[in-house]
Amino acid sequence: MAGKRKAGSGGGQGRPPARKAAAARPSGAAKKAGSKAPATRTGKKAGNNKPARVVLGRNGKPKKARTRGQKVRRALVYVLLACLAGALVVAGAFVYLYQTTKLPDPNADFETNTSFVYYSDGESELGQYAVQNRDAIAYDEMPQDIKDAVVAAENRTFWSDSGVDYRGIVRAVFNNASGNATQGASTITQQYIKVLYLTQERSYTRKLKEAILSLKVGRQKSKKQILEGYLNTIYFGRGAYGVQAAAQAYFDKPASELDLKESAALAAIINNPNGFDPADGKDAKRALRERYAYVLDGMAKADEITAEEAKRAARKLPKFPPQKADDKFGGQKGHVLTMVKNELTTLTNKDTGEPFTESEIDGGGLRVTTTFTQKAMTAAEEGVAEVRPEGKEFSDKNLHVAVASVDVGSGAVRGIFAGQDYLDSEINWAIAGGQAGSSVKPFALAAGLKAGYSLKDTFEGNSPFVLDNGDEIRNEQDNDYGSAVNLIKATEDSINTAYTDLTVSMPDGPQKVLEMMNAMGIPPNKGPGKHYGFPRASAGLDPYPSITLGSATISPINMANGYATIANGGRFNQPYIIEKVESKDGEVLYDHSLSDKQVIDKDQGADIAADVSYALQQVVATGTGTAAQGIDRPAAGKTGTATNALDQVDSAWFTGYTPQLSTSVMYVRGKGNEQLDGWLPSYFGGDYPADTWTAVMNRDMEGVEEETFPPPAYVDGEAPDDGHQPTLPPKPTKKPSPTKSESTATGRPTKTPTEVPSPPTTPTQDPTTQPPTTAPPPPPPTTTAPPPTTPTCPVLGCTTPTPSATGVPSRAAATAAATAAATRSAFAWAWWDRMRW
Repeated sequence: MAGKRKAGSGGGQGRPPARKAAAARPSGAAKKAGSKAPATRTGKKAGNNKPARVVLGRNGKPKKARTRGQKVRRALVYVLLACLAGALVVAGAFVYLYQTTKLPDPNADFETNTSFVYYSDGESELGQYAVQNRDAIAYDEMPQDIKDAVVAAENRTFWSDSGVDYRGIVRAVFNNASGNATQGASTITQQYIKVLYLTQERSYTRKLKEAILSLKVGRQKSKKQILEGYLNTIYFGRGAYGVQAAAQAYFDKPASELDLKESAALAAIINNPNGFDPADGKDAKRALRERYAYVLDGMAKADEITAEEAKRAARKLPKFPPQKADDKFGGQKGHVLTMVKNELTTLTNKDTGEPFTESEIDGGGLRVTTTFTQKAMTAAEEGVAEVRPEGKEFSDKNLHVAVASVDVGSGAVRGIFAGQDYLDSEINWAIAGGQAGSSVKPFALAAGLKAGYSLKDTFEGNSPFVLDNGDEIRNEQDNDYGSAVNLIKATEDSINTAYTDLTVSMPDGPQKVLEMMNAMGIPPNKGPGKHYGFPRASAGLDPYPSITLGSATISPINMANGYATIANGGRFNQPYIIEKVESKDGEVLYDHSLSDKQVIDKDQGADIAADVSYALQQVVATGTGTAAQGIDRPAAGKTGTATNALDQVDSAWFTGYTPQLSTSVMYVRGKGNEQLDGWLPSYFGGDYPADTWTAVMNRDMEGVEEETFPPPAYVDGEAPDDGHQPTLPPKPTKKPSPTKSESTATGRPTKTPTEVPSPPTTPTQDPTTQPPTTAPPPPPPTTTAPPPTTPTCPVLGCTTPTPSATGVPSRAAATAAATAAATRSAFAWAWWDRMRW
């Protein structure tokens, strides 16, 4: 039909058949694939009339499917990139921490050095003070073997590594995380850092900080400096820190003297100080030998020693001396070291201008030279052991014997015995002391001679002596020695009444005696004035008439020093125990200077001291201290006993001296004021104390040249009171006990010989003032028998056979005269209301 289009042609709606067929036919790759239809964009699959979904890439082409290997490789790339990014972050953080982390202050304990205390020779060690037993030495003082051995034992790459073992840290992290034994994985540098700056905490944070600080220290210090610090701080066991202390602890020698085998053994011990100590038995020795062989092998591989040297040394461990018991404070050492430490805190450090501090003493590496000698310390200990009574009831816990020896010319304390072992009791009885009893009478004698009396002047020897207030002073067993006994006799027999008469006859007598005691070396009680000594105060030392009977508590050290003043011609030296203090580098930080000063009397001090000394020589020759003759050389001394509030004897003393050394011995019980009489076999000062003194001094004086005392000067001034002129002493109206007789604080006996030798008829030196040559008016009649018409000379001798300046008064008359004399003194009256007994 004209004008009609064919179906599908031109502008029709449908597609031409040919084109449709072409579109329906497969082509290209589809043809080769056979009957499989290609995926369409709609994703419908062929076969079910639904085309499959096609994933297109960015280029519009279908995306190819990846194999399993491709996926794994891709994942690894991502992981690698993440690790790289993480490493960069860690590195950045590490750099940041490195830059911002500063070296902290060293751990205080590891910056300390042991302070050493020496005897007076400055070489023999007496003891130590330490927070840790450490004595740092310089790198050049360390033997090469110990340096090589420690490197072989602890860090064989030490000389070449950066100071941090990274592989070891990683290995330790995995090992610790898996629950195996904890590992440190530390180089020598890391160990040094851990000890010096960090704690012993086991944590990853500390390990990180340790690594950072190790790198930092490695850049700031040389390898030699690091190894030196390590060897001065690392712990070797037995309380020893550092190689110097370890050498002493294990081999009893300084580090500089260590040989190859000893060095290798110490280096091995570092790894396990508690498990490798050869003193702990066979197992410890066996373990040490294995580590010891490892160290020697490492030294050989590093060519520090030959293989043959290593093989030969490995056959046997070095010889270890027997381990010493830790007796740093045992026995008497603890008492001495405590005294020294306490004294150091009162002395001025020249460097700081301040007293030495506890930290300087315990960790400052001081070298302290004391005044103590091994000879005197041993003499005191052995002398006490030789004499003290045996038996459990007289053990150190119950019976306290104290000894103190002081150098006469300097005041240096040479030796003490403090009583119990320091580990059992810290009470030092050489300082604690006790009631001194008649031991203080020599000071009253010096005061009397200075006041104007002389040795030949006489005082009331009969008992009792009645004071103005009615109190009575009695001699032991109420013995009478005559109404006029001179001061030599009064000292020789320790007559209480005569010394009390002497004290109250001086204007303000008790105060004068107190002042003389203080001047000669007995510290005052509390209050103003110069305090010195050990201790620096004397409890109960007050100016009462009883002062001369020794009711005050005085230490043996101070008593010995007071007597040393007599032996030194009246010149006082403050007692001291520290001669010199040096730093560990040898700088002198303190040096003692003597305080020698004439204290008895500016003009006649030496003469007064000679007279007092003469009287004390008679105590040894014929009086209560004859046991002291056992040293077989010139000696002088005085006995003493005292009683407590229950009238029980609570202390017994003997203090004496040669021209070179003064020693005081005291016996007390329990708390220091418990009963001796009826418990101790003999409580007299002339028995156990004097025998102990002799045993101690025999040891002290061995090898010392014998010296003599100066002769008496017989000073004689203007007596402050009448009625005490020289006279011939009558025979006592009641004989003293032939066995014991000694005055005490309340009148207790000490040993007196049965036979008293006759005194010399002439003095060794003429008196400075002659007795009167013209006869005085005859005395009024008395009920006491007059002296013989043809008497022998008194103890001091006489210059003419004329009668004495005064008659012999009766006891009542003498008492009345003394009381009247005291009444004339306003000062004397002032003391009556303050008397105590």
